[in-house]
Amino acid sequence: MTAQRIVNDSRDPDKGRLLRVPRRYRDLPTARLVEESVKREEGVLADSGALAVETGKITGRSPKDKFFVREPSTEGVIDWGEVNQPMAEETFNALFERVRSYLRRGTTFRQEVAVGANPEYRYPVTVITERAWVAQFCRDLFIDTDERGNGEPILILHAPGFEADPDRDGTRSETGIILHPGRKIILIFGTRYAGEVKKSVFSLLQGLLPLRDVLTMHCSANFGPEGDTAVFFGLSGTGKTTLSNDPDRYLIGDDEHGWADDGIFNLEGGCYAKTINLEREHEPTIYDAANSFGTILENVILDPETRRPDFTNKSLTENTRAAYSLRSIANAVPTGMGGHPSNVIYLTADAEGVLPPVARLTHAQAIDYFLLGYTSKLAGTERGVTEPEATFSAGFGAPFLPLPPLRYAEMLGERLDRHDSDVWLVNTGWTGGAYGEGHRVKLAHTRAIVSAILSGQLGNVPCRQEAFFGLAIPDHCPGVPTEILDPRSTWRDPERFDQAARWLAGEFMRRLAIEKGA
Repeated sequence: MTAQRIVNDSRDPDKGRLLRVPRRYRDLPTARLVEESVKREEGVLADSGALAVETGKITGRSPKDKFFVREPSTEGVIDWGEVNQPMAEETFNALFERVRSYLRRGTTFRQEVAVGANPEYRYPVTVITERAWVAQFCRDLFIDTDERGNGEPILILHAPGFEADPDRDGTRSETGIILHPGRKIILIFGTRYAGEVKKSVFSLLQGLLPLRDVLTMHCSANFGPEGDTAVFFGLSGTGKTTLSNDPDRYLIGDDEHGWADDGIFNLEGGCYAKTINLEREHEPTIYDAANSFGTILENVILDPETRRPDFTNKSLTENTRAAYSLRSIANAVPTGMGGHPSNVIYLTADAEGVLPPVARLTHAQAIDYFLLGYTSKLAGTERGVTEPEATFSAGFGAPFLPLPPLRYAEMLGERLDRHDSDVWLVNTGWTGGAYGEGHRVKLAHTRAIVSAILSGQLGNVPCRQEAFFGLAIPDHCPGVPTEILDPRSTWRDPERFDQAARWLAGEFMRRLAIEKGA
């Protein structure tokens, strides 16, 4: 691909002030935003001081309603298609005016935040929203700092109460997530699900930063007492947040990072953790953060008498969430930065139950599995998904890749080689059979596997090559029953395992041919 830049062809020097938000609603602190949210009946307080809100009929992302504006600066850059749907600039301009006019008619809240922990790659972000709790969500998820960076400002107009007319507005439905990379403007309307705010900014950065030679990654990251950094790739629900929140290591971030010449850095300032069946016994760090003042509990049901969150209740959705600042995490890295990773871990929730709990990958396999991004989409993360669904998502985040996946894969391969990083595949999905027959790998076993990887204990263990995928499976792992390391031995019917593994291996080959353009 030629070296092209997404540039601003139609600068708005005053775009951050396109809406005259009254001073009393600008940059409110957490206490004021929580107070406003309760007063405006946007949410209710939990017994811990967290704010519980509901997002209505939409409780997950709406990927089919997301568009990129097609104009001269993006024409030869964006990987147009089903994921990155084009919208004409004149259509965007008309929608922009309609959304802006809508927001002008009501009360709005404005927050000045930033993205990019590395100051060299930091972008200031202005959020204008009609919901006080969304302003607090942005304070939690993004970087609250006076050092706004030198990147061109990003503007987000968030209007969940505005519903588009598809015939008039050129959208697919009343919902829209529209990104204009050239002007650094994001429109979000027709949905109260706050994950759209977070992911639209990440999608924008996924287009901007690689053009500055920064690899953007859908991953969590931490480092140990000796400074050894690890990154965890994986789609929502595969365990990135859970496994990176290790009390013996320091958390850089749980979801979105950049890999620059001087190491890893968080693109955010907070966490957006799934909370379904959250228990303090198993995930104390996340549990305590979810029960903190200033945290936003999204679609979490409270007990009507005690106001305690019921994390087992999925009556609204399985995709219940807690948005909290990294300041809620005692072992979070204040700078949001770390060194080059010693270990890279691919997390997959294999609903077919045929991948091993752990395997060591060659760098060639690492590129292939990155392009595959195989996992199972878990219930609730997208509209219409009600049970695990096998999926392939390049880069473990295809919905957020504006550029061709090979671009990111090549950048990853170059960095893995340069820094001699070890790469591992860890299956947090099913064992003993496919979904509906087997069961998920025990979290304790997954934690033991990750601990053995990060401590170096697994690096020198002899491996055997399994038959279907060519994966190197360790002969043993501390804290893990040896028999579960061989997935075939956990199935009641080995022939059915062979059939399922053969099918999945064939799917891998077919998908790789597509991704590589063969």
